[in-house]
Amino acid sequence: MRVFSIASWAHFGSLVVSIAMFGFGVVSAVMVIAKGTFDRHWGVWCTGALLSFGPLMVAANTLAQMYAFNPIFLISDPAQMDRLVLNFVLYFLPFVPGALFLGLVFLRGQKSFGKVYFANMGGSGLGGLAFLLCMYVVFPDDLILVPLAMWAVAGTLWFVSNGQMVRLAVLLVLAAGSAVAAISLPQIVVSEYKGVSYARAFPDSERVYEAASPLGYVEVYHSTYFHFAPGLSDMAALNMSEMPSDAFLGMYFDSSGPVGIMRELPESQQAYFRFLPMYQPFVLHPDEPSVFVVQLGGGISTQVALAAGARQVTVAESNPMVLDAVRDDPFVAEWTGRFLDDPRVTVVPYEGRLFAANTDERFDIIDFSLPDSTGLSSPGGISVFEQYAYTEESMAAYMRALSDDGVLAVTIWNRENPPKAVLRLFSTMAAAARDVVGGDIADHFFVNHTYLSTVTVMFSRGGFDVADTQALTQHSSAMAFDVLYAPGQTWDRDDGPAIFQAFNDLYFDPERLETEGADVDMSATTLYRLVWSHLIADEAELVSDSYIFDVGPLTNDQPYFAGYIKTRDMGTFAGMLDAVSDQWGYLLLWATLALASAFGLLLLVLPMIFGWRTIFSRQPGKLGVVVYFFGLGLGYIVVEIALISKFVLALANPTISASVLITGMLVFSGLGSYLSGRFLDRARSL
Repeated sequence: MRVFSIASWAHFGSLVVSIAMFGFGVVSAVMVIAKGTFDRHWGVWCTGALLSFGPLMVAANTLAQMYAFNPIFLISDPAQMDRLVLNFVLYFLPFVPGALFLGLVFLRGQKSFGKVYFANMGGSGLGGLAFLLCMYVVFPDDLILVPLAMWAVAGTLWFVSNGQMVRLAVLLVLAAGSAVAAISLPQIVVSEYKGVSYARAFPDSERVYEAASPLGYVEVYHSTYFHFAPGLSDMAALNMSEMPSDAFLGMYFDSSGPVGIMRELPESQQAYFRFLPMYQPFVLHPDEPSVFVVQLGGGISTQVALAAGARQVTVAESNPMVLDAVRDDPFVAEWTGRFLDDPRVTVVPYEGRLFAANTDERFDIIDFSLPDSTGLSSPGGISVFEQYAYTEESMAAYMRALSDDGVLAVTIWNRENPPKAVLRLFSTMAAAARDVVGGDIADHFFVNHTYLSTVTVMFSRGGFDVADTQALTQHSSAMAFDVLYAPGQTWDRDDGPAIFQAFNDLYFDPERLETEGADVDMSATTLYRLVWSHLIADEAELVSDSYIFDVGPLTNDQPYFAGYIKTRDMGTFAGMLDAVSDQWGYLLLWATLALASAFGLLLLVLPMIFGWRTIFSRQPGKLGVVVYFFGLGLGYIVVEIALISKFVLALANPTISASVLITGMLVFSGLGSYLSGRFLDRARSL
């Protein structure tokens, strides 16, 4: 999964789990049907499985990197589908000998199955934990050496305990050859369409920082070709005598990004900050406000707050790798002017949403602006991962942490056409505000945007009065920002049905759009104003039902910005994937579920068809056992997946969450199996 995250896109890594389970399922089905053959030649099969696992693992990953597939071209290039199938087959192969060896051990250890199963589950859990720890010291390119070493050690113990010295020698030769191949051949080939590939291609590109841990692989590059403008007003170039140049480093996480890290600007360029969208709350709080920055990211929001004269800036960052890079690395820290060492700055080393929900402090300004600099969408499909910082519950926590006249400002990228993420943010913040305010929210929002750049939603705890609204409107005009909603603004919703219908026709009935919707204004500005008029009127459900995509609010139970396609429309969109390329990651998960279910059912049925007499003739009650264990396995995996998501809510990192949860479940499942042997004699049928 780490290979997929760095080389291509993280959501394809979830397929590895399905491939692994499929490998175990295939081997189990074959062993049930041909149990006698495996029983008679048990030693030969064990040796073959054990010796082949390591070389197959290295060969499969090396070949998969050589013949990687690119999801962007799955529709336009038929060869990509062949590469995708090839990747499935290649990553399937190593799981065959692994599953076969375990099956053979279970076959021979039936009389002490509880102990054998405990060894398997406990070893799997502790092995995963050991691998997690190794990620702190081994860089991603060499990570394959860790399971390779585990395989070599396990094989050595097996052959030594059985006195098979010749086979041990063969194992050591294969292990050495596999290690040499893993070191000599590239184990991670980063897609040319990932952000870091562009940075590496710049003529003057220089990597100035690199670090790896279970939290990710971080790289920081310097190049004069970096030109970040996170929502920068077009008026900056017209009003500033000197624009910053060579002002940014690019920080990449698992090859994705960049996150802009701004250098310390000289006094002559400090006006640059006024043209950024995150400066807007300071228009209302010019006199030494207290500021809370929800997520440090590259640090631009914190630098804006300091430049605007904040008396106190509290900034949260849950990823210690970001703090290590921005604050502790000598080169990067000097580049930024060591702004995190400013006595006005207090760093909170955990999630901002958790801090906001539990602090007694109240802030004049809370900023949550472009923390990753790349927004919420990326080429190749939006990654399907939890965004708890943007949920309704988190937004409500930020709002409650404001002072009486405090302002929460949330800025995200506004690059989608037709819009999706922006509308989901709108509905989420409106729902949170209604929960906090407890009534009419018309005076509590001010919203503006720049076309295909950024959108900023500002919420005032006490409401925007006439003077506040006028000040923000004048600032928006000076910055050439389009005002989408302001207190006192009214919008004629009579054209609403036609606008929503036009967006539906864009996908489902283009011919009707050309004839009946030719005069409909489908601009993002018009759509945003229409949506806000409905949200202020407490008609969020009408928006979600009428719009082509699901733009309902994010919650802690559904914290995903990805997944805009409504369930009822999946079949239709499946035939027009080129029109929803940013949703491939989401659709791929559904396709994976469908394939996994189909193959799982097939693997369950095949042994029952071909081995019916062997399975059921002597013990007729086995059908009930099969059904029972099917339900048990299904329940186990459902609980596991749900808990991984919930652990992210508490631990704030998917890798740590999955590792802790899976290790715990495997180890304790193994302990349960081990202890069950003590109660076997007292067991009764129900």
